[in-house]
Amino acid sequence: MNPERHILITGGAGYIGSLLTSELLMSGFHVTVIDNLLFGGDSLLAFLPHPRFRFVRADVTERRAVKDGLRGDYAAGRKWPKPEAVVHLAAIVGFPACQAVGRSVSWRYNVDATKFVYQQASDLGAQKFIFSSSYSNYGLAPEGKPVTEQSPLNPQSLYAETKIAAEQYLIEQASPETAPVILRLATLYGISPRTRFDLIVNQFVLDAYTKRRLLIYQRGYSRSFVHARDVARGMLSVIEVPAEKVRGQVYNLGTDNGNYTKDQIVGLVLKRMPETEVEYKDLTFGGDMRDISVSFAKIRRELGFETTLDVDDGIRDLLFALQSGLIRNPLDERYRNAQFIVQ
Repeated sequence: MNPERHILITGGAGYIGSLLTSELLMSGFHVTVIDNLLFGGDSLLAFLPHPRFRFVRADVTERRAVKDGLRGDYAAGRKWPKPEAVVHLAAIVGFPACQAVGRSVSWRYNVDATKFVYQQASDLGAQKFIFSSSYSNYGLAPEGKPVTEQSPLNPQSLYAETKIAAEQYLIEQASPETAPVILRLATLYGISPRTRFDLIVNQFVLDAYTKRRLLIYQRGYSRSFVHARDVARGMLSVIEVPAEKVRGQVYNLGTDNGNYTKDQIVGLVLKRMPETEVEYKDLTFGGDMRDISVSFAKIRRELGFETTLDVDDGIRDLLFALQSGLIRNPLDERYRNAQFIVQ
């Protein structure tokens, strides 16, 4: 148990944040979630009775959202310690969502808000600032080799541009109090308290189940995939190590076993739903054109992190949630950050 340890999560009602909240509470931490509830707050309802959980509704694009949220809670008589780490997940996430809202809004939420939250974390004396970034920052793999944290960045989308700009700001920070740590996440999949169906694996399962048909673009392209629960576990592993070990470090977060082509993902879906028809189309479009494999040797070597779930686990659980009615209306907009996905 960690009775005196407190973690603050921005965007904690989201796909990763709600899972991370669960992991932290089970590990004995106090958890404060700050979220503007753009996609609702159902994912947090089960935590409300927990004595070590609290929720603050706020928009992190406001310069003092974190400080004001905590001040209000302390004024109410809660004597929690100040947060030892801030996990910054709040963002406009993904290529389609950023394209939908445009450059100005994307920049405000993904870059300016990151600066505001980091500055407040530093003022509060947080030991770590854990930033959720993306392997889409690499764009394309040079010579087809798996990219590492030292590989050049070649953004193919507005989303990646904003993440790179936020990373650059954090790397330049020299605050002795607050160590920035950057996690470049692989493409997510799997069940969460706030499941998303605008992600490749999850979308394929939904389409195969509801339509008995898959329409695939860029069939030969490779991507790297990681289960949402393993991402939450990876973030917990960063929280648990001393700040000096990870200060200013960048880690790819995923698994070497998660590098798949789209054809291979389709094959895993067909194993569970063999009646599904598959149609392939060649399409050139502006935006996210990633064709990439990723090395995760650094996080395994330095933090001892290993994933526990694979794509077939995710497909199985998603299919069960749909078949059993645990997710009754998967086409509802709350299950998407944007209303389309490029397959």
